[in-house]
Amino acid sequence: MDFLAGCLGGAAGVLVGHPFDTVKVRLQVQSVDKPLYRGTYHCFQSIIRQESMFGLYKGIGSPMMGLTFINAIVFGVQGNTMRMLAEDTPLNQFLAGAAAGAIQCVICCPMELAKTRMQMQGTGEKKSSSRKVYKNSLDCLARIYQREGVRGVNRGMVTTLIRETPGFGVYFLAYDLLTRSLGCEPEDPYMIPKLLFAGGMSGIASWLSTYPVDVIKSRLQADGVGGKYQYSSIMDCTRKSIQREGWRVFTRGLTSTLLRAFPVNAATFATVTLFLLYVRSDEAPKDCETAPHHAPLQQQAQPSSL
Repeated sequence: MDFLAGCLGGAAGVLVGHPFDTVKVRLQVQSVDKPLYRGTYHCFQSIIRQESMFGLYKGIGSPMMGLTFINAIVFGVQGNTMRMLAEDTPLNQFLAGAAAGAIQCVICCPMELAKTRMQMQGTGEKKSSSRKVYKNSLDCLARIYQREGVRGVNRGMVTTLIRETPGFGVYFLAYDLLTRSLGCEPEDPYMIPKLLFAGGMSGIASWLSTYPVDVIKSRLQADGVGGKYQYSSIMDCTRKSIQREGWRVFTRGLTSTLLRAFPVNAATFATVTLFLLYVRSDEAPKDCETAPHHAPLQQQAQPSSL
């Protein structure tokens, strides 16, 4: 039941946050010499005008398909790690979250590769004249595999690992600290708002802690669109990005990411909370500060388009 609740919560988070993720990716990878977008709002405006509202949801199939597997991995690893560590402490929350984040990269990396390629498809083109290279996320991964093999499908795996491991650690640590400080009881009329606030702020903290790595990951995964490759490695991408755009390159798309982080995590926790209250009204947790493997409400994973 916890697994199903997590899947529903994750799906709600993706539906709410995917438009912001599309804007984030477009801003991160656009050319500095010929930028298409002046900022977050202009990017939103341009996509809707040129590609319709559906343009904001390009590539949503990939994260939707990957949610079940990612949540299963995160729940299993995080719960088992907490049981192995035996003690519910902030440090153990970080370690358990980091372990979960690292292992789920196996699914997360190919999923985000397909999402990024789909989001970049038809950039700056009118909907009527847009030429589709990929029919959907599965077709995208299949074509990449045909051209580049297993290595191509896992493009950006190292940067995904560097981002997800501390990112999930910070997420679970921040959520644990916030719920401890806020305190909540099942009969508290403000329990759900508190959980929403804790989840949303934890998502923001997680993104802020690893955002520069996400910029490099997006550039590496978008590299090769149109047949042109610019970067040979992580260091090459980092060096060229800094040389051309300065250190501000690591804040590209940050506004849309933070705007997305709070509602995504809020939607996830709201859906999970309401679902669990509905099906487990007789098993409601006595304290939301309990360890994740005892309190289902704290087990929810941050979606990877965190």
